[in-house]
Amino acid sequence: AALPPADALALVALLWAPWRALDGAPLAELSGDHDFQLFLHKNLEFTRKIKGDVAALQRAVCDTFQLCKEEELLLVRQDLGIAQAPLEQCHSRSFQPEACFSQIRDGLRSYHSSLATVLELLPTHAGLVETLQLDAANLSSNIQQQMEDLGLATVTFPSEDRSPLPAFSSRFQHQVGGFFILANFQRFLETAYRALRHLARL
Repeated sequence: AALPPADALALVALLWAPWRALDGAPLAELSGDHDFQLFLHKNLEFTRKIKGDVAALQRAVCDTFQLCKEEELLLVRQDLGIAQAPLEQCHSRSFQPEACFSQIRDGLRSYHSSLATVLELLPTHAGLVETLQLDAANLSSNIQQQMEDLGLATVTFPSEDRSPLPAFSSRFQHQVGGFFILANFQRFLETAYRALRHLARL
């Protein structure tokens, strides 16, 4: 069911508000660095490619299992314990590139592991899933290398006490789990893309 107009507007406001706060981030010391800008633009394109591959797998899950709409599966999701990799450091008022990059890097590593669930679900799309895993690993490595090149401190966040690969009690739960792993990954990539794009515009 569609959200009522008032709720939809509230959701849009909630999603957009952090990016208004980010506009004033004091990052002039990085924004003028040519190598840093090159890194940002290259990995914006890379992130866009990964988003496209995730979208292709989402369509495959929709076509194969008729799992297409998130709102119809929310009750099942509550039982699965599939967490969204955090990215709050990428849109906080005290935005720091090292904290944001660290969360993007860690999230990519987490989704690299979680994609094993999708690989089991979609054996006919194994090539695309494996490419996506490789791309996630490469983007994570790119970010780690750039942090080292810029002399940015690596920030380590406490990991959540949950398995990256939940144990599914049924084939249907496995299918729904794969659906939400991809949906969460797509949201994660959207946020990461916005953060990189914001830095590129400074």
